[in-house]
Amino acid sequence: MFQVGDIVARISHQQDIYFHIDRIVGSSRGKRSNSVILKGINLRLLADAPISDLVLKSPSEVANYEREDQKMIYQKLHKVTSQRKIDQDDKKEFFEIPGRVLQLDGDQDYLHQCIKTYSQMGIDAKGICKSEVEQPRVIRKILQENPTDILVLTGHDGLISGKKDFHDMDSYRSSRYFVESVMEARRFQHNRDALVIFAGACQSNYEAILAAGANFASSPKRMLIHAFDPVFIVERIAFTPTDQIVSVKDILTHTITGTDGVGGIETRGQMRRGYPRSPY
Repeated sequence: MFQVGDIVARISHQQDIYFHIDRIVGSSRGKRSNSVILKGINLRLLADAPISDLVLKSPSEVANYEREDQKMIYQKLHKVTSQRKIDQDDKKEFFEIPGRVLQLDGDQDYLHQCIKTYSQMGIDAKGICKSEVEQPRVIRKILQENPTDILVLTGHDGLISGKKDFHDMDSYRSSRYFVESVMEARRFQHNRDALVIFAGACQSNYEAILAAGANFASSPKRMLIHAFDPVFIVERIAFTPTDQIVSVKDILTHTITGTDGVGGIETRGQMRRGYPRSPY
C-alpha cells in the first residue's frame, strides 16, 4: 500500500518524473482509494494517477534522480555567477543594488528552496506561502505591505486529464488563479517596468497570464517547468541595470526548461548602480 509522502513514478510515462504522493483520493474507513494526487519533487506539477500506475522508488533511485537534478542547477548557477563576476570586474568603481524580489508560492518546500537560492545569488528576497486559490485574494494587501521590484507568483498547475482546449481556463488546475493574481497586481501597479511579474507553473496558460499583465510566464508549449526556472529569470532581471532592456532570448537560455517551458516580453532591468564605492 502507498502512503502520503511516498516517492513514486508513473509506469505509463516511463517513470520519467518522480513525485511525492500529496493526497490519497477518497479513501475512508473500510474502503481503499484507487487514485492519488501527485506533486513533482522538482517540477511544479500536480497530477492525478491511478494507484495501479504507480511504482515506488527506492532510496538509491531517489538519490540518483536528485543528484542529476542538482547537477543541472549547479551548472546554471555557475554560468550565472561567472557572467556576473565578469560584469562586476568591468565596473569595479560602482556599487550595485539589485532588484528586490517578493515570491508568493503555493508550495512551502519549493518556496524555501527558492529563497535560499536567491540569498546565495545576493538577491534580497522575501517569500510568502499562499495557495494558488488564495493568491488573488491577498496579493494587493501583500504588495502594499511588502514593496518590491519583482513579483513571482507560482505554485502548482497542470492540464486536467481529458481536457483538450488549451484556451479554456477550465482545462487547468491553477491557471485561473495566476491570471486573477496578475490582474490584481496590475491594478496595484500598472507599469510593467515598475513591477516586473513572473507567474505560472507547469503547463500553465501562458497566453492568458501574459495578457493579464505578466512580463514572464509559463508555459508556451504547455511543458513541465523546473521549480527553479523563475529563480533564474529573476536573477537576470535583478542584476540588469535599469537603463537596459533584458534580452528575452538571452534570459531564457539561463533557465532549465528553456523556451518550451517559459517565455515573456522585453523588460527593463531592476538593478541600480551607485558611485563611488565606499572603501568600508
